[in-house]
Amino acid sequence: MNLFRYTPFAFEKAAQWARAQPEFVRRAGFALMAALAGKAQGAPGSDARKIGDFYASFMDEPRLESLGLQPLAGELAAIDAIGTKADLARAFARMLKLGCDAPLAAFTEGDFKDPKTVGLFVYQSGLGLPDRDYYTKDDPKLAEYRAKYVTFLAAMQKLGGLPAPDATAEDVMAIETHLAKNQWTNIETRDMGKMYNKVAAADLATAFPGFDWAAWRDELKIASLPAAIVAQPSYIKAFAAAVSEWPVDRWKPYLKSSLIRGYAPYLSKAFVDARFDFYGRTLNGTPEQRPRWKRAVSAIDGNLGEMLGKLYVERYFSPLAKARMEQLVANLQRAYKDGIDKLEWMSPETRKQAQAKLAAFRAKIGYPNKWRDYSKVQVVRDDLVGNMMRAQAAEFEFQIAKAGKPIDPDEWGMTPQTINAYYNPVRNEVVFPAAILQPPFFNMAADDAVNYGGIGAVIGHEMGHGFDDQGRRFDGTGTMRDWWTEADSKAYQQKTARLVAQFSAYEVLPGLKVNGELTLGENIGDLTGLTIAYRAYHVALAGKPAPVLEGLTGDQRFFMGWAQVWRSKEREDALRQQVLSNEHAPSKCRVNGPLGDVPEFYTAFGVKPGDRMFIPPDQRVTIW
Repeated sequence: MNLFRYTPFAFEKAAQWARAQPEFVRRAGFALMAALAGKAQGAPGSDARKIGDFYASFMDEPRLESLGLQPLAGELAAIDAIGTKADLARAFARMLKLGCDAPLAAFTEGDFKDPKTVGLFVYQSGLGLPDRDYYTKDDPKLAEYRAKYVTFLAAMQKLGGLPAPDATAEDVMAIETHLAKNQWTNIETRDMGKMYNKVAAADLATAFPGFDWAAWRDELKIASLPAAIVAQPSYIKAFAAAVSEWPVDRWKPYLKSSLIRGYAPYLSKAFVDARFDFYGRTLNGTPEQRPRWKRAVSAIDGNLGEMLGKLYVERYFSPLAKARMEQLVANLQRAYKDGIDKLEWMSPETRKQAQAKLAAFRAKIGYPNKWRDYSKVQVVRDDLVGNMMRAQAAEFEFQIAKAGKPIDPDEWGMTPQTINAYYNPVRNEVVFPAAILQPPFFNMAADDAVNYGGIGAVIGHEMGHGFDDQGRRFDGTGTMRDWWTEADSKAYQQKTARLVAQFSAYEVLPGLKVNGELTLGENIGDLTGLTIAYRAYHVALAGKPAPVLEGLTGDQRFFMGWAQVWRSKEREDALRQQVLSNEHAPSKCRVNGPLGDVPEFYTAFGVKPGDRMFIPPDQRVTIW
């Protein structure tokens, strides 16, 4: 789950729906979709008609059963027709357009060294399991996952009527394992400095020989782009070497596997069930598939996001909530400013630039100033796979076309109906979609204590990402540069090292502990958010005593507001996947970890030595 993820990569939408789904589906999704789909409402080509027709295509199970694998016949035939290494490069690019896994990913975001311009990033990819460690670690549970993954790949091949399914599945696994062994770890990919490697387009073939970069770039329609930012050069070099060494025919089953696996949720029931059995039951421990109508709403949200968001905002977003959020943001910014001024470990030189960056923060609340144009996306009422392919291709082409152009400051990386938030260091902005302005994060009927502990700490978390171990490397303009004195940088790293040690000690499952290095940025965000939200709450009190409500003081309600945001249940398999591959610590650790570092929590609840959450004062971590 990527809640409140720090990322400069706007293309990364993984798990946005995970939190957005419950409330949005209940309040808006089913009623809106069913109404629009029922009688093909709206003029042909209108937003309402497209949403209704997309929903109807998803819900037409009898037609999908009759089609089987036929909707993918054209793409499978195109893979069979690959004859040269240039064809293969174009096929990898085609997979990106279709939203499927390919060994090489491409996306756009602001150039770290030129934040007014959109850069093209080339990134490692191509795995069907959640992370490289699933392929490389000597762990009995991961070995079990690997074996079941091969069985799943073979099952998909058999359902598709493809030859030699068992042998093919083994070789696809061998290809992915080779890719995984050369990929950077999830800790290495947190280092934004190491991932900035700008290469002139003319030099790609020399730097990474064996891959037809010209054919790949031509298929992506970026042939005229002068340079690319290569995130993991050693992986890209190994991938290019594999393309050069292996025959073209060896890659064809890999491509077919990726295509079928990616589109299985939109085919007949046998494909849907096989995919869910592995990715749902095996990897996440989920006992049953979501109802089809919920999956339909999710698909529309993921492919016509802002179109749906416009309807969501019209029906469900309160201007009063936005106004209250703006006040919360202002108070959080004031509290953060005061905190920076009082830091004993930071020099005046660094403090001045930190304050300049904070003052330059831009907050986006609710929804974009201008909406996306989906007029080029064709939606056909009886063509679910075609709808998915056309929507995926349109989205990819929209994103990739930005490369080399000026950044659009009004663009959003999330839809309004997403219950999530983010900080983008290249744009130096914090973004809070409309849908997060509801319980448990924000409640118009609740008092300030609960809201500052909830949405206030979320705002502070996102602001904190601007000064976490990676965000601090960008200045107020969004440029990646070192603006810290050597002494301040050393003092900061000493503090964060203690936070790494603190979280690395938390055991989630027997023998499985939190990865303090991987989760460092999010843990800094949580501790920062909680700290400055508490200060901001007392700013909002304006010197007046907080009321006692139902026997609870204001401070107690504040900390309870923080805790209720993270109430959750996780199955063991899902928890294991999160610890191994996600930059967020499990919810329990996100609540109890930073609370143990905040002195006011001890006072509010009378926490004393011997209590489970007690941390000796000299071992508590304070940063901002």
